[in-house]
Amino acid sequence: MAEFRLKSFHFRREREATWRALDDLVGRAEKRGVKTLSSSELVRLPSLYFATLSSLSVARSISLDRNVVEYLESLASRSFFLVYGARTNLWEAIIEFFVWRLPVAVRRLKGPFFIALFSFLAGGLAGYVLTAANADWYYSFVDEGMASGRTPTASTEYLRKALFDDNPGDATALSFFATFLFTHNAKIGMLAFALGFAFGLPTIVLLVQTGLMMGAFFALYASRGLGIELGGWLFIHGVTELLAIILCGAGGLALGGALAFPGAHSRLANLATAGRLAAQVVIGAVGLLLIAGMLEGLGRQLITDTSLRYVIAAATAMAWCLYFVFAGRNRIHGSDR
Repeated sequence: MAEFRLKSFHFRREREATWRALDDLVGRAEKRGVKTLSSSELVRLPSLYFATLSSLSVARSISLDRNVVEYLESLASRSFFLVYGARTNLWEAIIEFFVWRLPVAVRRLKGPFFIALFSFLAGGLAGYVLTAANADWYYSFVDEGMASGRTPTASTEYLRKALFDDNPGDATALSFFATFLFTHNAKIGMLAFALGFAFGLPTIVLLVQTGLMMGAFFALYASRGLGIELGGWLFIHGVTELLAIILCGAGGLALGGALAFPGAHSRLANLATAGRLAAQVVIGAVGLLLIAGMLEGLGRQLITDTSLRYVIAAATAMAWCLYFVFAGRNRIHGSDR
């Protein structure tokens, strides 16, 4: 026993100065932030951390004093987050995400994105053609609750009034309406993403159904000579909203593709890689849905001029196109991960 205590004493005497130096740096960073450490201390930090890990490995291998082992384990755990943790605060991380991480992730999922876009457009075309040929198809594609009385049996005046006269004039009511629309559309987007785990097929079905509903709406209004007016009413927010839903669908298809076609990697490894990208895209899509909810619940209700609605829709379309095509292209390849 005396020999064991002597071994423990010599072990601590030779290395304790390193541990205390690391403990001091970590303690100061935990209390007052990493920015309080000088540049020389930050340079020294990794070497102290790896020296402490080495001490911990030796202490475990020779079954040293349990108190020493527990102290080193705690110190190593605290130091790990300081050495490898994020160097940015929350706001910096949010800005970095939207400045380049999101558009880079979307570009890396361009295959699933175009599949999702094609599924929606194909559904929209089919919904328009079928409803234009037979108005009864409208009831198959558009839920009664979503229609809110805008059906083939409604008068043309009623349909027109819904496009221009649904301004409640109350800011509080508009805010609640925007919140409701954001929640509803977010559920659709999240469902399109979640269904991707079934190899992506249900995601495609949901996107086609969404397109069928949109196509049926256009066919109904076009039959009353209100197609252009409906486009302005819809696209002022629809450009952003539908883009968000398609992005969620692309995330779901990326997951489904990782499961269906794992390639040289295991399905779990492939799913983990695709999941990181898809998660970034879906988080960004939620931000787009928030913007769409504001445009629908506030902007569209307050702006009743069809030309101005199209101007805003075109501006948002151009802005999103430029953002997702060009933002973040100056990042080096290794930073895109």
